[in-house]
Order: sequence, then C-alpha cells, then structure tokens
Amino acid sequence: MPESDENARGPALPVVATVPCADPLGDPFLRARFALPAKPTTFLRRQRLVDHLDQALGTRLTLLNGSAGAGKTLLAADWAAGLRSPVAWLTVEKGDCRPGVFWAYVLETLKACGAPVSDAVGAPADASGVDRRLLAALAAELNDRDRPVVLVLDEFERATAPEISEQLAFVLHHAGRGLRLVLVTRTEPMLPLHRYRAAGDLTEIRAAELAFTPEEAVALLQLHGLRLPVHAVRVLVDRTRGWAAGLRLSALAARESATPELYLKEFEADHSTVADYLLAEVLKVQTPETQDLLLRVSVLERFCPDLADALTLRADAEAILTGLHHENAFVEPLGHSWYQLHPLFGEILRAHLRVRLPGVEPELHRRAARWLRRSGFLPETLAHSATVGDWDFAAGSLIDDLAIGQLFTGLRSDDLDRLFSRMGSEPQSPATDLVRAAHDLSRYDLDRGQAHLHHAEERLADDAPGLAAAQLSCALLEALAARLTGCPPRVEKAAEAAGELRQEVPAHLLDKHPELTALLLTHLGSARLWAGHFEDARAVLTTVAGTPPGAATLLPREESMGHLALLDYLNGWLGRAERKALAAVSEAERGGQDQQPGSGIGRLVLAAVAVDRHELGRARALLDETAQLPAGTRDPVLAAGRALTTAHLLLAKGKPGAAVEAADPAVSTAVASPWATSRELLVASAAHLAEGRPDEAVEVLQGVAVDQPMCAVEAAAIQLAAGHREAAVDLLDSIRTEGRTGPGPGVTVRATLVRAQGAERAGDTATARKLVAQALLDARRERLRRPFLDAGALIRPLLATAPLHELAAGWLTPGSPRDDTSRPESSPPPLVAAELSGREQDVLERLARMMSTEEIAADLYVSVNTVKTHLKSVYRKLAVNRRSEAVRRAREVRLL
Repeated sequence: MPESDENARGPALPVVATVPCADPLGDPFLRARFALPAKPTTFLRRQRLVDHLDQALGTRLTLLNGSAGAGKTLLAADWAAGLRSPVAWLTVEKGDCRPGVFWAYVLETLKACGAPVSDAVGAPADASGVDRRLLAALAAELNDRDRPVVLVLDEFERATAPEISEQLAFVLHHAGRGLRLVLVTRTEPMLPLHRYRAAGDLTEIRAAELAFTPEEAVALLQLHGLRLPVHAVRVLVDRTRGWAAGLRLSALAARESATPELYLKEFEADHSTVADYLLAEVLKVQTPETQDLLLRVSVLERFCPDLADALTLRADAEAILTGLHHENAFVEPLGHSWYQLHPLFGEILRAHLRVRLPGVEPELHRRAARWLRRSGFLPETLAHSATVGDWDFAAGSLIDDLAIGQLFTGLRSDDLDRLFSRMGSEPQSPATDLVRAAHDLSRYDLDRGQAHLHHAEERLADDAPGLAAAQLSCALLEALAARLTGCPPRVEKAAEAAGELRQEVPAHLLDKHPELTALLLTHLGSARLWAGHFEDARAVLTTVAGTPPGAATLLPREESMGHLALLDYLNGWLGRAERKALAAVSEAERGGQDQQPGSGIGRLVLAAVAVDRHELGRARALLDETAQLPAGTRDPVLAAGRALTTAHLLLAKGKPGAAVEAADPAVSTAVASPWATSRELLVASAAHLAEGRPDEAVEVLQGVAVDQPMCAVEAAAIQLAAGHREAAVDLLDSIRTEGRTGPGPGVTVRATLVRAQGAERAGDTATARKLVAQALLDARRERLRRPFLDAGALIRPLLATAPLHELAAGWLTPGSPRDDTSRPESSPPPLVAAELSGREQDVLERLARMMSTEEIAADLYVSVNTVKTHLKSVYRKLAVNRRSEAVRRAREVRLL
C-alpha cells in the first residue's frame, strides 16, 4: 500500500483486549461490584430524600456527598431499585484509580444492566490509560439512546486519579441526555460542579440533608424494636447530629440494655461500637501526622489552622484540615477557616488521646488558652484555663480584657458566675481577689466582697506599669460596694478615680466593653439619687438609658430607666414615671432578666403609681413581684422605696400601725437619704394623725426635709389637718417650681387641695370650689385619685356640687371618700406589663378597625396562626380576654 494511502486513512487503531469478561490485567470481573447493595431489615426509607433524588432523572449529574456511615449508599440503592430506566451500578475500589481498569468496569456494568455498548466502542487495552477515541465512541452511543442510562458510582472517592474525573466529565458532557451520572462519595469530586450548578443540571444531597430528623430517628429505633419518646430520641439526635451509622449502632447496643432510654442518654461514646467504627473508618486510615493533629484538637470546641499548629508545634494544619474537610472526615467547617469536630468523634478522640498521649491534655489546654488570649478570644481562654485550674491566668485574662462587668450583666454573666465559682482560695493575686470581690458583690455578700476588694486594693496600691485595667476594675467594684452600703461620697470618689484611669486604658478595650462605663454611671446615678441630688442623678442616668440597646448594657440600661422613673415619681410626674417604668420592665423581660434586682425598681414605681391612683390590688400584686427578688438584694434605693410604697398602701387601706412598721426599710446605710428619711417620718406623722394624735404628728414633722416639693406638700396637708393653717400655707409657699423638672401633678394637685381645704375652713367656699376644680382637671389626666380620698370630709360636699361632680364623674365618683376607702375597690384594669412589639402594634391597630383575623393576616402578609399568636400576646400584655376589651384598654393607656 502506498504511503500516501496509509496516511489518508489515519493512524492504526489500538489493539484491544479480546478476552471476554476480563479487565485489561486479565483478571476476571468481580460481579458483586455491579449489584445493588442489599438493604438490612432495619432500613428506613426516607421519602423526602427519595423525592429529592428523583430530580436526578432531570439533571445530568447527581452528587450524594457525606461522611462515612451517613447512609449515602443505602439511600442510592433504595432509590435505584425503584427506577424504570436501566441502572448501571458500580462500587468503586482502590484498584480503579487506574483509568484502564476503571473504564473496563464501567463498560462491563453497562452490559450487566442491559445497556451494553457496541463492539465499535471497544475496551481499554492498558490498565494505566484509555484511548480518547474509546471515550468519544462511548459518549456518542450513549447520546443516541432513546432512554437514558443511570450510572451510579458508589464510593467514588476511591477513584483518586485526576484523569479519571477529567475523562468522566468528557463522557458526561458529550453523552447528552443519554447518561445520568450519580456519584456517591465522601469527598468533593474533581468535576466542574460549578458549571452544572450554574446550568441547573446538578442535583445535590449533602451531609446536612442526609442527617436524620428526630421524627425519622424515632421510626428508625422502632425498626430496631425500641419505642422511645421523641424528647429522648432528640437528645440522641443532637449528640450524633443525625448521623445514620451512629444512630443504628447506638440502637443495636441499646437493645441489649435493661434501660434503653437511659443508655441512649448516657452511653459512653469511647466504650461503644460507635467508637470502634469511627476509629477504624476515620482515624486509623489517616497519616500519623493527621492522627496526631486530630487527637490534639479534640480538646477544643473549635479550631483554626494556627491554633492547631500551636497544639501540634508543627506548621501543617492548614493542609491537613482542608483535606479532612474535603474527605468528610467528621471535621465540620464553621466558616472563615474555623472548624469543629463532630461531637461523638470529639468524645472518642479525647478518650483515645488519654490512652495514646497520657498526661498531654493539661498542657494542650494551657497552650490553647495562651493562643486564644493573644488572639482576643476571651470566653474560650477562660474555659481552657479553668479546665486545668489555672485561675491566675483566667482571672488575669478577664481583668486585662476589662471584662469584669460581664460578671454583672450580659449574656455571659451566668456562665462566668458558674466558672469562677469553682475557683478555690489558693490562687492569690490582685486579679483573683478582684474576681472574688465581683463574684461576692454580684450575690450581695457585702462583707466577703469588700474584704476581697480591700486585699486587691492593697496589692494595687503601687504605680507599677500595666495595672490600669485592674485599677479601673477596682474602681467599678468600689463604686458598687459604696452604692450598696449607701455611701454616696465613696461612690463619687470611685467615679472620679475611674475617670482618670480611663485615660490610661486602651480605647479599644473601653469600646469593646461598654458595660463597664454603663455600670459605673448607674452606680453613680443611684448614689446621687439616694443622696437627694436629683438633677445630678438624672444627668448620668439619662446617659446610660440612652446607650444603644445590647445584651452587654441590658442591666444598667434597665436599672437607669427604673431610677429615672423613680425620680419622676418623686417629683410628682406619674404619667412620665409610669412610661419609664414600663420601659424598664419591658427591657428586663426582653433580656430574660425579670428577676434581676434592677427590674424591681420599675415594678416598684408602677406600684407607687397604682397606690396614688387607688388601684390597690394592682399595687399589692406589683409589690409581691418585687418581693420575689433574690433574698440577698441590699440596694438601699430599692429597699427604701419598697418599704415606703408598702407603707403608703397600708395607709390607704386604713392600717396606720402596720404602715409605720413597714416604713422601716431595715437596711443599714453609711449615709442617710434625705428623701427616704423624710418620707419615713411623713408615714409616722400620718399614722399619728390617723390615730388621733395631731400634736405628735406635727412634732414628727420637724425632721422632714421640706426643701423637697413632695415632702413639703405632704407635711402641709398634715399641718392643716392638725389645725395649723398658717404653717401649712407657709410650707406650700416655700415650694420651688423652677428648674428643668418642676413638680408635677402628684405635687401640685395635693398642694391645690390643701389650699382648697384651707379656703373652705376660712369660709371662702367660692375659692375652695375653684381650687378643687383646678385639682380635678389636673388629676384627671393622670387618673390621680388618692389625694382626693386623703383630703377628707372638707371637700366631700364640694364634689357633690353640679360643676365639680361633672368633672369627677367617670373616674373619681360615684362614692364618697369614706366609702371608697372602706368598701372593696373596683380598680381599673391592670397596667400594661410590657411594651407591645411592632408587629403586635400592627395587629392591635387593625383590631381597632374591626378587621377579622383573616383580614389582618391578609393585610400583613402573614398566616392566620401568626395573627392568633400575636393576639394572645396582646391580650396577655393588656390583661384582657376579648377584642373589645383590648381596644378599650389600649386607648386608656394611649397605645391607640
């Protein structure tokens, strides 16, 4: 044949193997690899996954990707068994990493499923490679098929040769709709998944979807003969993360236990068949370096490559962790190069660590703590330090980070309290003393707290460098201790020292811990309120209340709102006080801190307002709520306020003796409070008057600080009742009304009524009527009833006259003062205990427009059930049971 003719026909075709049923090595095909795996009798068909896999019939590529034992293979086999299309199943083995062997098996499995290719395709002639023309011919024949072939490659992670993935991608691309490829694998295949994903030609089922739900786990355990409640199974699902093999192995072991439910709750992972499985399938298949890394990071809740390197003292963690994640080897990514171990795997590795590397665990915790401290991860630093009892390092880290305030407020306060409760008395350093002081003061153990604080102050007395954070923490605790002992000058001194120390502390730490400044200002504001410096107190408390909402500043914000409410009440502004108190209570409830001492201030003010409105049942209920605060609470403002409000309630109920006894707050303070002392004396004076001892009542008034408007007007009322009209008028004339916050209706209404009574006694009935009318107008806006009931018989005839009766109708009358105080009260509906959320307000407004539940749901684009949930919450907060009552009550409290 001429050379030109030979070249025209192209190169000669390769010689192909002609031995039937043999791979290129001449070995017989292992036909078990073509069979669908048998399903065990305890197999649970999960229809949600089967339905998802049905999408594979409409996409070229399907990926089932998950860890060992995730249930991938049985899921694929169960699904494939129900298909009408030909299913070619191949279980890949390690020898298939050679392209020739791999493709020989692919061709044979196509033949085994009844979709053989023609002789024109041929067969690989070399185990180590495959001719491109064979792949092209295979793709062409598949593309010509009327019905697609479903090719399932199980355990595809064993086909590690990159060229296999490249060849498979070529065939899949050119086979068109004649091939549906399903890869069941532990690792990410080296195919261009992004292209198929972008084209909508990829079906994916990954680890999260493969995990069993609690309901599925219940059904699985039932197949194993175990009938357990959902809550018990949920614990097992949480522990295994829904891992199929873990659930099955645990179920098999639980069947042998006398108490299966208890076993599944408390089984020791490291002494179970689960441990055998994970150690054999995951740990022991790794390189020695990888095994060492896994054992060492098992002491961590989460880790990144740099932290892992700090524990291994090597520099290969990044590549190892990337590989483990790629292999689905129970190393779960958290994002930003951080990982965590599967919980069960972590338990087993920690137990294995103690066997393989005894005595190393404490040192690993110390290394982790120091790396985490340098990197700014304080919570984990404290946890690892506490684990090995390194309390000096733990306390020092907390103080150096300026995080001492987190023991009092924020989401971590309970965790820190439990952590440092384990610290014994042995560690002795300024930091440990400060933490002990904070721990004791947070529990209102003033004696122990101040003793530890004194020790810390002695050790911090020198001016050694680097102590600013500790000294600032010391100033905060000093302010708290001084506030709780009722010593405002000491609080002022601590606040002044803190102001100077702030200049020496890095600004980023102050920005990181806003709770420290907020707590300090709250202590200062409370102390100033105790001292009677109302305007100065208002200034600092307003600053705290205006800080951006956040968990870190929740308690100081709520306390400041409560103190501001108390200031308004003491100045006679009932409406303002109520709104701020409601905001304080709502702030506490949103943060789940309704039993913290700060929330007592808000409820206390609401109770005091309720007494003034003669809502005595409501007042009693609110006072009972404040009584549920921790028994050790010794805040003098709260204690005095509660005692005085209780006393006023008892006076309103006609129990003067009990009122005098209740007015003693039973709190020893370093400095007496002018307003608390004065109001206590006023209770005693009112009791003397009620029991017919006017001279004793007037004598007690000598100690009252009449420069405070509320105290002056109450003293004037007693003087008038005792027959000293001129003294009463002089007291009223002495009340100052200038300043940013002059006296409100709580003061002015009482003052007006005292003047009216004086005018009536002087025979000037016309003036008395005018004054009572003015008092009624001012009181009606605040629903202020108590001053009229206290005014006595002098104004009762005036209220019966036509013009005044009309002003009092509906909110004060009918009923004479005597009748109102003696008969069971008919109180208005309870106050709103918490603010409505934005969505609840939306629902309430539509309720007022007479819209049905269905109409509200449609208008707000939410479900009917969601509307019903919001309605229940609105009813609860408004203390009503019906729609009409909710609308009426909302209008009363100005929510509509």
